Amino acid sequence: MSEPEQEPREGEPLKLRERAYASFTERLLAREIKPGQFVTQRELVAMTGFPLGAIRELIPRLEAEGLIKTVPQRGMQVAHVDLNLIRNAFQFRLFLEKEATALYTRNATDDEIAEQRARHEAIIARAEAGGDERLIEDAEDTDRLMHEAIIDHLDNDIVSQAFRVTWLKIRLIRQYETRIQNHILVPVMQDHLKIIAAIESRDPERAADEMSIHIGNARARAMQY
Repeated sequence: MSEPEQEPREGEPLKLRERAYASFTERLLAREIKPGQFVTQRELVAMTGFPLGAIRELIPRLEAEGLIKTVPQRGMQVAHVDLNLIRNAFQFRLFLEKEATALYTRNATDDEIAEQRARHEAIIARAEAGGDERLIEDAEDTDRLMHEAIIDHLDNDIVSQAFRVTWLKIRLIRQYETRIQNHILVPVMQDHLKIIAAIESRDPERAADEMSIHIGNARARAMQY
């Protein structure tokens, strides 16, 4: 049995299969590899630029994460962005993030919480001032960083990894359906500020409820498409 993979130390090159995974997901999010597309191992070699051996090692991980499935007599198919993916991804987020938000509310430092508020208020101020070419990208980073901070505060590698796989699927859904655009940017940030306000008041139940509402709103937007 192979040893568990570990994060490389700073300065060390990423393992070949990790680089192949990063290449695959980058191309998936860039729409070079499309949801629902059928691919062969050799096509993945051509798309990612990595050797066949690395691709063969990569495929079991992609299958385990639900990013690729083997269809009998047809080959490998990239995950669809469909109602089933939307329902499953957001339900999984809800299970993880409600509890994580309650614990974060109890344990996060005042400085951590203040940093979250400052980031969100800065995004809203930029949007209300008319926006700029980096606004949507920065808003998406602010969104992701808050959710990652709440999850990573658990200090649980299994949960953090599972969340990141789910977040990748959420990004796929957004890329094809509900990417944070100007008309929903401020409402999303305001959802987050309600969560942050509950965290500031050190009210775990209210914070978890606000997170549930936020995830429900995001799910509803995705389902509309």
